[in-house]
Amino acid sequence: MMSIVLLWLPVLLSAVGVFVASSFVHMVFRWHNADYRPLPNEDEVSALLRRAGAAPGQYVLPYCADMKQLQSAPMQERFAAGPNGLLILRGNGPVNMGRQLGLWLLLTLLVSLIVAAVASAALPLGAIRHQVFHVCALIALAAYACGSISDGIWKGHPWRAVVKDLVDALIYAVVTGACFAWLWPGS
Repeated sequence: MMSIVLLWLPVLLSAVGVFVASSFVHMVFRWHNADYRPLPNEDEVSALLRRAGAAPGQYVLPYCADMKQLQSAPMQERFAAGPNGLLILRGNGPVNMGRQLGLWLLLTLLVSLIVAAVASAALPLGAIRHQVFHVCALIALAAYACGSISDGIWKGHPWRAVVKDLVDALIYAVVTGACFAWLWPGS
């Protein structure tokens, strides 16, 4: 088994590479802009939530405490009448993009560290570049893609948005795999 310390450069480069690729996706290509739409009566809904004192958090409607309540006739009527949804409220104030971008960079670094840990256990020093790319890209794809699929299944994210997230994940996986294949020790 190879030491993960030997992979510090591909870890850093792939994390930064994914960060840059995601910046292109969101600021240049902008294919996610259509993933979100305004409510037809956004001001009224915002005022209602302020009056209700809704704190930051995750809400579901209609709310159901357990499976027994879910199967009750009144709850089924509420689901049939709609709307059905998931609402995420953040804290008030301006969006702190610096904090969010910093956390995203930390996540890309964590994914790259996981890729390095698995790849160093699975591949030898001097492994064939194609093998390195294949293993590292697949690990990165799993890390960047599975959450979006889960969100489509359980949170009702539109499948069109999930597919775009999967395209993003594929781009990030290629960047990660390429960095590791290029900088794999002994290749």
